[in-house]
Amino acid sequence: MKKYIIKTILLIATIASLAISCSDNFVEREPVYTLSSENYFNSKEDYYNALVSTYAMLASTYINVMMGEIASDNTLSGGESANDNPGIQQIDNMNHTSVNSNLKNLWDWMFAGVNRANYILEFKDKTDFQGKNQIIGEARFLRAYFHFELVKWFGGIPLSGDKRFKLNDEKNIPRSSTADVYAEIESDLLFAIDNMSDTAPETGRATKGAAQALLGKVYLYQNKFGNAAGVLEQVINSGKYTLVSNYNTLFEESGENGTESVFEVQYSDAKGADFGCLQCSSGNVAVGFSGVRNYSGPLFSDGFSFNVPVKSAVDAFEAGDKRKDVTILDIVSWSVNNSGVGYGTGYKHTGYFNRKYIPRIRSADAKGDLHLTNPNNYRAIRYSDVLLMAAEAYNRGGLSDTKAQTYLNLVRARAFGDNNHAIIVTGPALTDFILAERRVELMGEGHRFFDLVRTGKAAQKITGFTSNKNEVFPIPYEEIQFSNGNWGQNSGY
Repeated sequence: MKKYIIKTILLIATIASLAISCSDNFVEREPVYTLSSENYFNSKEDYYNALVSTYAMLASTYINVMMGEIASDNTLSGGESANDNPGIQQIDNMNHTSVNSNLKNLWDWMFAGVNRANYILEFKDKTDFQGKNQIIGEARFLRAYFHFELVKWFGGIPLSGDKRFKLNDEKNIPRSSTADVYAEIESDLLFAIDNMSDTAPETGRATKGAAQALLGKVYLYQNKFGNAAGVLEQVINSGKYTLVSNYNTLFEESGENGTESVFEVQYSDAKGADFGCLQCSSGNVAVGFSGVRNYSGPLFSDGFSFNVPVKSAVDAFEAGDKRKDVTILDIVSWSVNNSGVGYGTGYKHTGYFNRKYIPRIRSADAKGDLHLTNPNNYRAIRYSDVLLMAAEAYNRGGLSDTKAQTYLNLVRARAFGDNNHAIIVTGPALTDFILAERRVELMGEGHRFFDLVRTGKAAQKITGFTSNKNEVFPIPYEEIQFSNGNWGQNSGY
């Protein structure tokens, strides 16, 4: 199988089970092992299997990516009607409240990932074996990844240190400040960098370069431009990553885990799901959700028509930019140029779809629900993202506009296939070009909302966005209830 680590996810059934009903508090989601923890973590295999179960929670980050686009100025909610998935409709309209099933899912699933990592770290000193620091490093990388998602969406969150959350912890452990959450993320990633391999032990597992790139992003989100530039420069100078010459291949199955992939969330059709347990799927659920409604024809299969790009996003591409046709499927043009194409129109139909992550035709023996188990990997950190983050850090930090131009223009040269579109401005004008480049390079990949928020441009760009409120999302109502008011609500909610 193309994704070796996916195969081992099946081991989870014999190792752990999570209670994941939609109404559960996240502290009720700790792994319950068939063996007690006192009799577990006695071998390398035990630690490895627990690590695999932690990686498995990355599959649920599909919701983060899709909602990160819908919350931005890139796409609209879509779906069948205004009542189709109300939580997503609310986020699109920027009228979401603390009672929102999609935000509750995101909170629960990310904390489930944190708790699985914490289980390993709680028993990190129990047994020694060769290669242990690699596994502990990966556990800390994954905890940092889940914590970063949580702090981006919700601001300060409760932290449990190197131990699992338990029932009633919500009444005793306060929400940490955003600064304290970032400090823990930084600490985890610094450990991971020092202890993880440059080369993934198996396809799909994180590397030192992934930890460095994520740390650079964490620094950038805090405006620590010097730190960000330094660690991202290490990724660039490592020589391990290159831009794929043909952008068109990046988001096809043949382009998975390639030289541009710094970290990639692995998906497969090994395990299906249903609407009662979307996070149970080993496939990328967002792909089916973003597919063309009632589609028939070549290359693609149908979906639920959520997350539809708007015309202003399509128009953000300059003439001659080869990324446009890879990023955007114009269904009208496609139907004109390809015989036998049929499609339906959904709610807020724009005629455009996120071509990077819509379902492709699969073989007749494909497993699982075609809408819920698509095997399209999510390219969580690409090398082009690293280059653009480094460009931003050098520019906004006042460190070197020359280096910023160099890294920005590497991305643009690939996009246009020539060196005739280089940017030579400096200062704030260069900042604007870098941010505009991030939009078109990374469109459809879930970064746009957070880029607008962290650069103070969200209120200007996002319809309905309220400053000093919508920079973060509300803590789910149930969590505030469970904590008996211990966790205060975010301002404005």
